[in-house]
Amino acid sequence: MDKLSLQNPLFATYAIAATLMILKAVAMSWLTVVRMMQVKGGFRAPEDLRKTAFNPEPRPEQLAPDDRVDRIRRIQLNDLENLPYFLVAGLLYVLTEPSLLLARIMLYGYVLSRLAHFAAYLTARDHETRATFWTVGSLILIFMTVRTLLAALGY
Repeated sequence: MDKLSLQNPLFATYAIAATLMILKAVAMSWLTVVRMMQVKGGFRAPEDLRKTAFNPEPRPEQLAPDDRVDRIRRIQLNDLENLPYFLVAGLLYVLTEPSLLLARIMLYGYVLSRLAHFAAYLTARDHETRATFWTVGSLILIFMTVRTLLAALGY
């Protein structure tokens, strides 16, 4: 069976986890726009103050930072800092042909850790809570990466 085929349960597990993470990251852009429309602010570019159907009464203060919008942007930035590593590390890890159970624990564990991190960040939980969820995901990445390195070295 081809390792990079959706008929391969290992690769299908990776594809599901990767797809969920990509969709979550893309959803953050939409959530930013929704939040900007809700608060009618948090805009970044001067042209955002032009009168349009979505902004019929532009005001200069709409360019001022808004924590409700910036919180979503910070979550998205955190995704952009972390998800590329997962996408690469997860794919390389699958190529080592780990047990399906272990791969599911690692890949879905990462997804769950990122979703928990998102929920904690969105609801303004303390840093220790966010850091705990981030650490779980980071340790999963380290495990998968080291396992891949060892496999590539023949161990």
